[in-house]
Amino acid sequence: MVSDGMGEPNSQIDASPIGAARLPPLGALRCFEMAARLESFSQAADALHLTHGAVSRAVRALEEDVGVALFERRNRRVVLTEAGRDLAAAVRDGLRTIAAATDRIRRNARAAPLTLSCEPTLLMRWLIPRLPAFQAEQPDCVIHLTAGGGPVLLGNGVDLAIRRDDFQWPAALHAHRLFAERVGLVCRADRVGDFFDHGPDGSARLRANAPRLHSRTRPAAWSHWLAAVGLVEPSPPAPSQSFDHFYFSLQAAAAGLGVAIGPWQLVRDEVASGILAAPLGFVADGSAYHLLSPDPLSGRASALLDWLRRAGDDVMDGG
Repeated sequence: MVSDGMGEPNSQIDASPIGAARLPPLGALRCFEMAARLESFSQAADALHLTHGAVSRAVRALEEDVGVALFERRNRRVVLTEAGRDLAAAVRDGLRTIAAATDRIRRNARAAPLTLSCEPTLLMRWLIPRLPAFQAEQPDCVIHLTAGGGPVLLGNGVDLAIRRDDFQWPAALHAHRLFAERVGLVCRADRVGDFFDHGPDGSARLRANAPRLHSRTRPAAWSHWLAAVGLVEPSPPAPSQSFDHFYFSLQAAAAGLGVAIGPWQLVRDEVASGILAAPLGFVADGSAYHLLSPDPLSGRASALLDWLRRAGDDVMDGG
């Protein structure tokens, strides 16, 4: 029985099919199998990108380990002994089994969807419309989307998350910056004249009585924008209307109910199509979106990060 180091037998190790048997190093077995297949240490060395001496030493160490000769050396050829043939067949079967298992695991890993949590408005107005472009680039990477905001528990059914850095996330998470948040005033394009005046220099100015559209999920959006552009709220305050969610305030702006704070990424498609207008352009508010992961990114997750950055990097047109 094998002890677990505390004086008690370890039944899991003892029950293993391999048990406590001492196996030769995998590197030596690979050298041996290649030499056995090619009947040449030199050709085996070339195939494995090793030196002839490295293969020869690996085979010699294996022979010393098992206690018998595995090859007969005949000038420039090597021929398996009976023991060598027995071991070569076993090693070949073992390597095939390992290769098949790892290939199966890799295929399953590629087929399993990546679950990505994203803030709801960004998900609906920015990510989903662009997702077909990612799927065209990475057809083997299936993305399962889920809406969520604020703190997120990764590794528990959620692989990655897109969040704005307006809250403190755990230091153990890996944060990969995507793009800065830029905000501006937006309204229905055909109502610009109702909500904005033009100064002597032709620049647009928000009318003091233009209805302000607020949301309870970003209650400080207007004050942050005013601070960013160096303005103060008029006195008395302008008429306003508040909505439960940020998405609703943007929809209300598109319906012509007033002026909303519109983050560039969330309104860029409607600005480009002429539904919304942003007469004053967009300014950075000091925050940014990040892709959060529990571990360093690789493979499909790394490809997703690269695509997200490119998708969010398009030239900003303030009009």
